[in-house]
This record gives sequence, structure tokens and C-alpha cells, in this order.
Amino acid sequence: MSASWKLTAHAPKPAVHAALLAHDEIDDWDFDLLIAGREISEDRPQDWVLEGWFPRKPGAAEERALAGLFAGTAPKITVEELPDEDWLTLSQQGTPPIRAGQFYVHTPDFPPADDAVNFVIPAAQAFGTGQHETTAGCLEMLGTMKASGITARRIADIGTGTGLLGFAGMALWPRAEVTASDIDAVCAQVVADNAAMNNIKLGASPGAMTMVIAPGMDDDLLQLRGPYDILIANILAGPLVELASDFAASVVPGGSVLLAGLLAGDQEAAVRRAYKLSGFRQIARLQRGDWAILWLRRRNAR
Repeated sequence: MSASWKLTAHAPKPAVHAALLAHDEIDDWDFDLLIAGREISEDRPQDWVLEGWFPRKPGAAEERALAGLFAGTAPKITVEELPDEDWLTLSQQGTPPIRAGQFYVHTPDFPPADDAVNFVIPAAQAFGTGQHETTAGCLEMLGTMKASGITARRIADIGTGTGLLGFAGMALWPRAEVTASDIDAVCAQVVADNAAMNNIKLGASPGAMTMVIAPGMDDDLLQLRGPYDILIANILAGPLVELASDFAASVVPGGSVLLAGLLAGDQEAAVRRAYKLSGFRQIARLQRGDWAILWLRRRNAR
């Protein structure tokens, strides 16, 4: 196989988390440059590394792109050649499987688990952006919602990325109509590929997923297929606050929203305030690392 190259930047956990979030906001990122973040070791949970893989020798542009994800002074970027290796496989080696409730999410080079609902998601996609804690938290909370007796005929996964949370909704509510959306057009093919890999049916019928490209709820098909019994949004705190009223209008009375991508503390407080004003009450909360995951229910109309 041809040579591949790796770029590496060591930084504290918050800095790498912030860099990965910044990456998610860049629309014109060079998708040949794949990135992932991870802790150095279990006994050093605050020491993280941001790694990038490139199929050819990176130049100044690639180094600037990686450094530009860091606020303030960027850490030193090291570049090394990795000869005679599969660069896509290498990019996935730093991403261990996630077990969250009944779900087990792994890259193609890990075997499935016998005692779980398995999903295969290549790390070289939106899933591999360091937000494992929010993804795992959403998976766990979806299981809690199902166990509590929540039923769903229509589910929306806003900011889907890889389609994973929509897939999980389909596993829990097999007859639901699932609508996944993302602002990034690249995600349409990513979701299609992942659906094929995981035997997920695409289409408009019950038990199938439809994918649209749209900002927030601004799409005719997204509106037509609602209102939703469950709306999932694992995005960022700012957009969550801005979309509170739109989500309220897109969820049935008594319906649920599952929100993630917000840091515990000030971001969580701002999100909770916006959704309370939009007619939601909190049902459950869990925290994964620094991230809060919220299950809120829309109040019934009086």
C-alpha cells in the first residue's frame, strides 16, 4: 500500500475538545485530512492528542489547518511518515468501541459484541470528532426513554453526522419513520454508506430513514414529515438555544427532545432556560465527562 502521513498535536483535554468542535463548524474542510482526538492513556485522562491522517505528504496548508483549530497559541504540530500502511485503518486505531446501554458502536476493525445492538461506524467520519461522550450519552438516554414506555411513530435526528442516533432510534422503535438532517452536504453520502453497512433501510416508509440537507428545521420535507414524537439534536449549545422555539413547533404535545453537545454549567443552564421558555420540562439528565445530555418533554397544550 502507499505511504501515509500523520500529523500530531498534544494538548490538554479541553483544548482538544474545543478543536474538535471547531472542526465540526468548518464547511470547507479538506476531507482527505481525517482527524480524531483521544486521551494519551487511562492514567493521564487530561492529556490528549489531536491526530490527523493524510494520504500524501502534508504541506504548510495542512499544518495550518490543524493548528487553526486551536484557540490562541496552537501546540507544536509534528509530522511523520507511515510507510506501507493502510492510512484509513490507521486513522481508526485510536478510536475504541463505545458501549452505551444496549448499544455497541465500533469501527470496522473491531469485532461485534454478542450481547449488544451493534453499529459499525468508520472513525474517519463525523463520529470520529472526539464527541464520543455526547454520542454515548444520547444512546444511553434513548434506551432510558424506551424503557420508560415512550413510543414513537416519527423520529427526527437533527445534525445527524453519520446517522448513528437515527439508526439507534430505528433499533428501539422499528416501525418509526425516521428523518435525519444535517447542514453539511457531505453527510448525505456518509449516512447512505453507513446505512448500507448496518443494513438500515432508507426511504419514506415506516421502518426506514429519510435524509435531508438543511439548516435547523428549514426544510419542506422535514416539516412535512413532522410533527415528531422524538427529536434528537446532538449539536452545539448555541444552535440548541436558537432552535428551541422551532423544535417546540416540530414536536407533538407530550413529545420528547433529546439534546446534547452542551457543556455542563453555563451552556447547560442557557439551554435549559431556552427550552423552559419554549414549553418543555426536564425529564432526565445524565453527564458524560464534561458534557450534559438532557431529555425534555413538551408540555401538553391546555
